[in-house]
Amino acid sequence: MTLPDLTRPPLAIRRISLDTGRENVAVISRHSNALRAEVFRGFSRVELRINGKVLLATLMITDDDSLIGPGELGLSEPAFRRFNEPVGSLVTVTPAASPDSLDAVRGKIQGRTLSAAEMTAIVNDLAHFRYSDMEIAAFLISSARFTSTEELLALVRAMAEAGTMLKWKNPIVADKHCIGGIPGNRTTMIVVPIVAAHGLMIPKTSSRAITSPAGTADTMEVLARVDLDVEQMKNVVTSCGGCLIWGGHVNLSPADDILISVERPLSLDTPEQMVASIMSKKLAAGATHLLIDFPVGPTAKVANAAEAMRLRKLFEFVGDHFGIAVEVVNTDGRQPIGRGIGPALEARDVMAVLGNEPGAPADLREKSLRLAAHLLEYDPLLRGGTGYARAKELLDSGAALKTMQQIIDAQGPSICRSDLGTLTAEVLATDDGVIASIDCLRINRLARTAGAPIDKGAGIDLFKKIGDRVDKGEPLYRIHAYDRSEYDLAVAGAKNDSGFAIENHKSGGKP
Repeated sequence: MTLPDLTRPPLAIRRISLDTGRENVAVISRHSNALRAEVFRGFSRVELRINGKVLLATLMITDDDSLIGPGELGLSEPAFRRFNEPVGSLVTVTPAASPDSLDAVRGKIQGRTLSAAEMTAIVNDLAHFRYSDMEIAAFLISSARFTSTEELLALVRAMAEAGTMLKWKNPIVADKHCIGGIPGNRTTMIVVPIVAAHGLMIPKTSSRAITSPAGTADTMEVLARVDLDVEQMKNVVTSCGGCLIWGGHVNLSPADDILISVERPLSLDTPEQMVASIMSKKLAAGATHLLIDFPVGPTAKVANAAEAMRLRKLFEFVGDHFGIAVEVVNTDGRQPIGRGIGPALEARDVMAVLGNEPGAPADLREKSLRLAAHLLEYDPLLRGGTGYARAKELLDSGAALKTMQQIIDAQGPSICRSDLGTLTAEVLATDDGVIASIDCLRINRLARTAGAPIDKGAGIDLFKKIGDRVDKGEPLYRIHAYDRSEYDLAVAGAKNDSGFAIENHKSGGKP
């Protein structure tokens, strides 16, 4: 093997079975031949070079030479995958200079408005994994304090242009997005096959969950592959008229998934970051017409009409700038939609609605029809006001189910475990009365505590909705989990606060 033409002694790559999430991590021995470990403190950044390739990584030091020897460099699974060099390859390791764009982040922390060039530099460094999670968090939190409209437009453009930009020949490329926050609100997986069955193109790319128990990609993954590449995606759309895939694998707005990976543990989801995330992916996906579902409710992401108006204007402003026709629909966000909360349970509800099963959730069916109606009326050949009737016809006739099966077959079979978690517990009402309210945020947190969306079969199966009468001791919902510790935490959390408020003639309270 030819040694790299550099003065520092090279180190042999060793693969470490360590999942470090998004971050590249390199491990050296304290007795390393290439670096004096005492020069570095834990979590310093290093630059790895081989055959013209460069990778930035966070450095960790070990005293265990059986893990990493003095002549070796350990790479975590994400770093090994991205570097894509065989075990034993000789790599040169040097201290890494901070990306120049971090000066702009520091300026943002101090309250300065960033230029379009600075925003582009930040996004490019993000997309090339040059930031640590701490540095990403600094950018997100500083942006959460204040983001100007000019910065938002620059961020959307930079995020879209950092990855694949899809182009379609069709004059109308429909898309639909829900801003999230409502448990079980899996309308997209019903809307897409209805719209595609009608004949409009709807190449739907979705993110995985940020703060919810399931995103569309997480739920669709129960039924089919979602990690398609660009050519595979185009083939599915060409043959079926639509698709339901994870946007991260087709490299649409790649910086967005990196930002989401840090937003998730911080539970950070500001209006500007939400708009940048959604609109950058729609711009990259080539959408011409976009319908956005705004669930409005006291425990939803949008609490009231005033917040909804501000966010709607922000979406419309960005859409107008980039030539995307944006329509926003305010929907009822006071309670979960459907019964299932978690990927496998939500997939069950979706297929029940598409299959016109007698026990299918009526609220999920009705909301999906109304959203599909808006998209269908983008068709210039469809007479105004007939969108709902057409959507219902496609669903009732089985045409939507047939299209969904075609999409599933075209995307390929799922390889995920999707059986329901066998550790179950029913949460019971502690009083007689009527369900007065349901805390969507609380229900989401309980389902995530139970293991969703990482465990597809974990989550919550709802039995009661607002307005239902309930007797003391009657089940409100059932918790499903795989892992005993997650199960115990979810059950304990539900006992402390079930998320349901019951009113009776004597008093109102939470069971």
